[in-house]
Amino acid sequence: MDCMKGDLHCHSRLSDGSVGIEEIVALAKKKGLDVIAITDHDCLAGTGRAKNLGEKQGVRVIPGVEISCTDKISGKNVHMLCYLPDFPDRLEGLCHKNLIIRKKAGQIMMLKAAERFGIGADFIMKRCGGSTNLYKQHIMHALMEAGCTDTICGELYEELFLRKGEGNIAVNPIFPTPESVLEAIQNAGGIAVLAHPAHFGNFDTLERLIGLGLDGVEAYHPSASEADTQMLLRIAKEHKLLVTGGSDFHGMYGKTCMTIGAYSVCDKQLDDFLNYKARKKRQQKRMEAKLAQEA
Repeated sequence: MDCMKGDLHCHSRLSDGSVGIEEIVALAKKKGLDVIAITDHDCLAGTGRAKNLGEKQGVRVIPGVEISCTDKISGKNVHMLCYLPDFPDRLEGLCHKNLIIRKKAGQIMMLKAAERFGIGADFIMKRCGGSTNLYKQHIMHALMEAGCTDTICGELYEELFLRKGEGNIAVNPIFPTPESVLEAIQNAGGIAVLAHPAHFGNFDTLERLIGLGLDGVEAYHPSASEADTQMLLRIAKEHKLLVTGGSDFHGMYGKTCMTIGAYSVCDKQLDDFLNYKARKKRQQKRMEAKLAQEA
C-alpha cells in the first residue's frame, strides 16, 4: 500500500512566497502529495479558493495560517501554525493587527534599501503585487532585478537582514505573545502547532505552551537537524502532541533550494492529524457522559 504524504507548511504569493495558489496545488499533484496546507503569514484569505482548486486536482488542501509572535521572555520570534479553525473570522482581528505591524517594518526597510541602492520605492513595491504585505523577499527581488545581486537569499540578504553592522537595515517588529496567539487559536476552534522550534530556538517556549494546551509541534522542517527532529519526536510522544512537518515552501523566495513535499508527514502522523479534531470531540463527549453518571 502506498504511503499517504502531506506537506503541511506551504506559502503562496499572498504572503512571502513567489508561487500562486493554483500553481502550488498543481505542483503538489505532480509531486504525488495527497494533502497540503496553505499557511500564509497572518493571512487566511486564500484558503477557500485553495480548497476548491485542490478538489479539482485530487489534492486535499487544509486551511491554515502561520501567525507571527514575539516571546517576551526570550525576546525571540515565534511562529504558530493554526489549522482547520472552526471560526476563522475570530482570527481576522489578530491577523490584521500583525499585518499592520509587519507593513510598518517593511516600509522602513524598503526606504532604507531604496536610498542605499538608488532605486525608487515604487520599483520595490511592484514586486509585492498580489501579496498582503511587503516582505524582505520582495526587497531582495527588486535588488536582484536592479542588478544589485543575483540571488534572493545570498550574501547581500545576510548583510542587510542577518549580520550585525552598518549595512544591516533589518527592522524586527514586536508581535503578540505566543500565549495570546495560542488562546486566540483555541477560541477559533483551530489546531495549534508550534512551527519550526529549531529555526528560532523556541524550545523553552515549547515547554510553556505545552502546559497551556498546545496541540502539536512541527518536527519535520528544513531548519531541524536529525538530532532536533528526534528530540521533538520524543517530546511529542511524552506529551501526546501531534507531529507535523512540511517544506516551508516559498518557491524562488525560499532561503534554500526547497521543493514542495521535500519535508512531509506520512501515514500514521498524517492520519492522526486529519482525525485529531473528531477524536477530541469523542473524548470530550465520553468525559461529559462520565461526569453526568457520577453526578
